[in-house]
Amino acid sequence: MIDILGGAGDNAPAGDLIKDVTEATFMQDVVDASMQAPVIVDFWAPWCGPCKTLGPALEAAVTKAKGAVTMAKIDVDQNQRLVQALAQQGLPLQSIPTVVAFVQGRPIDMFQGAVAPSEIDAFIKRAIEAGGGSADGGLGEAVEMAEQMLAEGNIADAAQTFAAVIGEDDKNAAAYSGLARAHVAMGDLDQAEAVLNGAPAEISTAAEIEAAHAQIALARQAENAGPVAELRAKVDANPDDLQARFDLAQALHAAGDAEAAVEELLALFRKDREWNDGAAKAQLFTIFDALKPNDPIVLNGRRKLSSMIFA
Repeated sequence: MIDILGGAGDNAPAGDLIKDVTEATFMQDVVDASMQAPVIVDFWAPWCGPCKTLGPALEAAVTKAKGAVTMAKIDVDQNQRLVQALAQQGLPLQSIPTVVAFVQGRPIDMFQGAVAPSEIDAFIKRAIEAGGGSADGGLGEAVEMAEQMLAEGNIADAAQTFAAVIGEDDKNAAAYSGLARAHVAMGDLDQAEAVLNGAPAEISTAAEIEAAHAQIALARQAENAGPVAELRAKVDANPDDLQARFDLAQALHAAGDAEAAVEELLALFRKDREWNDGAAKAQLFTIFDALKPNDPIVLNGRRKLSSMIFA
């Protein structure tokens, strides 16, 4: 952060989303414009070292928001009277860079100095949400719509929508997960795995991606699952046949009864938690990962498993 001193320099790039703003255009390009969408105002100067780092990072973040916000760049040297007027109204503009978010004609958030890209993204997200908009340009709503399609069995359209979201945001973990699960629903497990393998490394451990991996693993197990009735009879005949109980749990899950599958795995864990290198616990976690975290089957299953582990 640098104290404001004298100096002169070139104008910053202008455009529909990012504009050079002066005292003459401030009302139109900041105050009035912020009635429609938040405006991020960057107070800078060409001699300011931190400004040279922060400015491009801000521009990249605003561009990524795809019109949910705009950006106004104000050269403090060329607009000293405007800066003084804003300072008199309470904005702390004694040093630069200073970045202020305007929403509905007034400043609602600000920071000073160069900050990390993650902090810039969080700042812009807060501004968008304060303006009543969506921080992801509507992609979240598109993912929700695709999830609804998938739940209703409209698999092809769901897959197409998930793919479109990925085309707009190639780091959208929810979209990769949804597209993979759509392929699972189509019975194309290899393609489902290919989708997840194509996800960027930085989102490969996201909860949504892990959930899709778990669903693929369970779907592959289902291809080889035995008949529930025969396995149930086998377990009833010999409750200590742990392999039969494990196979029964897989068959129950393949038949769509996740709750019963969890109960069988808990019973197996209770009998011998170390059986087959802890296979019961590993299978339980696979089922839990495949379901939503707040699913009652997950909540009850985790509670019962924890009570056995820590008993």
